[in-house]
Amino acid sequence: MAENHTAGEGGRPTFNVVDHVSWTVPDLDAALAFYRDVLGATELYRMGPLDAADLPVGDDGRDWMASHVGVSGARLTLVMLKLSDNLNFQLVQYDKPSDRRQDVPRNCDRGGHHLAFKVDDVEAAAAWLAQHGCTPLEVIEIAEGPLAGKKNLYIQDPFGHQLELVD
Repeated sequence: MAENHTAGEGGRPTFNVVDHVSWTVPDLDAALAFYRDVLGATELYRMGPLDAADLPVGDDGRDWMASHVGVSGARLTLVMLKLSDNLNFQLVQYDKPSDRRQDVPRNCDRGGHHLAFKVDDVEAAAAWLAQHGCTPLEVIEIAEGPLAGKKNLYIQDPFGHQLELVD
């Protein structure tokens, strides 16, 4: 696909497609196994470990990780997955810095997020995921409005991230 660099209204650049979504996980190999074996993702490539201590410092004195990922002194490894035909999904494990947070934001917290999957059968998908370490909430049955007759379900992956199943 040819790239379109034509500026839009007011000089806004054209944003063509979403390239990928990225989540930080506590154990890259375990997360890779879950998303590959349980959800059917395909590994595209792996990079790292990349350590700020091994990369050149910029002219401004900041280390490479501070200049490029916004985390000084970082050490990370990443895997890019093809999660579906329309989504590449990157998993990243940071081993440094030591003061990195380990809690996952709730849906209502700043930075809160979830990844929604369209499925044929919400209950069947939830049962499959529950058998593989996920924690389901209760099914939302929509009786009225533009989504009447639909079902949704929030379910937590084994690493604390929220997923949503939508029929």
